[in-house]
Amino acid sequence: MGIIRNLASHFPAVCKSLIRNHHKIVMSRPVQARRTAGVDKNLWVEFTQLAADYKPVNLGQGFPDFSPPQFVQDAFCKAVCGGPSMHQYTRAFGHPPLVKSLAKFFSRIVGCEIDPLEDVLVTVGAYQALFCAFQALVDEGDEVIIIEPFFDCYQPMVKMTGGKAVYVPLRPVCGSSIPSSGDWVLSAEELASKITARTKAIVINTPNNPIGKVYKTEELQMIADLCIKHNMLCISDEVYEWLTYDGAKHVKIASLPGMWERTITVGSAGKTFSATGWKLCRLITSTTLFLFISYFGLVTHARLQQEAVAQGFEREYELFGTPESYFQQLPAMLHLKRKKLASCLEGVGLQPVMPEGGYFMIADISSVKVDFNDESTKDEPPDFRFVKWLTKEKGLGTIPVSAFYSPEHSKEFDKYIRFCFVKEDSTLDAAEDILRKWSKGE
Repeated sequence: MGIIRNLASHFPAVCKSLIRNHHKIVMSRPVQARRTAGVDKNLWVEFTQLAADYKPVNLGQGFPDFSPPQFVQDAFCKAVCGGPSMHQYTRAFGHPPLVKSLAKFFSRIVGCEIDPLEDVLVTVGAYQALFCAFQALVDEGDEVIIIEPFFDCYQPMVKMTGGKAVYVPLRPVCGSSIPSSGDWVLSAEELASKITARTKAIVINTPNNPIGKVYKTEELQMIADLCIKHNMLCISDEVYEWLTYDGAKHVKIASLPGMWERTITVGSAGKTFSATGWKLCRLITSTTLFLFISYFGLVTHARLQQEAVAQGFEREYELFGTPESYFQQLPAMLHLKRKKLASCLEGVGLQPVMPEGGYFMIADISSVKVDFNDESTKDEPPDFRFVKWLTKEKGLGTIPVSAFYSPEHSKEFDKYIRFCFVKEDSTLDAAEDILRKWSKGE
């Protein structure tokens, strides 16, 4: 009995040892799929953790710290109390009231009749919309042109398909006395030179994150002409479509002649209604492309958010173009916040680039000198070092702009950092206080 008791007392430890050894045997072969090699680093994991550790005034991450409009909050609350069906599955490709509302709303803007059941896909955030598009349309060996700067998920998503990302940067040219995102231009010659027989698609983001560029109609037409000439698709990331300033007008490339059939347009309810945590986006495309893409979108998004957003778009359809429209009110409010941040940055010796649209403003930091004493960042680009120093030493969170570029072009743009101005005035005031104290040597 003593032997049995002894074995029994050690049994848990023996089991754990066996399990550990078993795992070693199972994991001895490569775990990571070859197609994921090189995509293990994520900017947002690193800087979200930095913000959590140091709790800075956060102008780094792109989310509002104010509430969505009351009408979508009320619509959500009404949906919660709307009976048992509101808490169950809805149609996988999109809640019927929402896709119908989206089709009605955007048919008027695009200038063609959008079929709610065959042209509109509702997804869990823009990440899923983009992932579905790349997985469905890009083959191994295909090339995808990405216009820089770009949101960092584009490149790994192309890589995961077996495709190859090809980069063409927007470059600043001498413009007005006040630097503007409109000064950043896409060279038609450089773009055309990157097109080969393998080029399947081009990816654009307008308004652009991080610089805020809003593509002009003539720029979009140049891209459209090349897409048609070379039989390419266009994936157009337009999550900031309603946020334009100083008379800049957002134009959908899908609305240009010959582009509806070859464009995949991604939009965001989270950005539209200042509710980024709802993670609700849409992908609108032609029926032909939808048939391929929708296979990867078989995920039922939460019905409650979809119902609330449907009600929000119904309201905006009736008020579109009027002062009561949230699509008018939000950019008007953000225009003032944008001016407030630009004035602050100029006042402390930074050189802001005024965005024509979006959530963000970049600033040139090359004129300021900082004595970095963090040895852990000594091999990193200047903008990364500056952002980490600003977070750790001064308590202000921002994002390095070179992270939005490919390795071949990042050094050309590592003198910029990104600020988010979609914040309460109290948050912007706190950031201004930090920057002014720093500029005075405090």
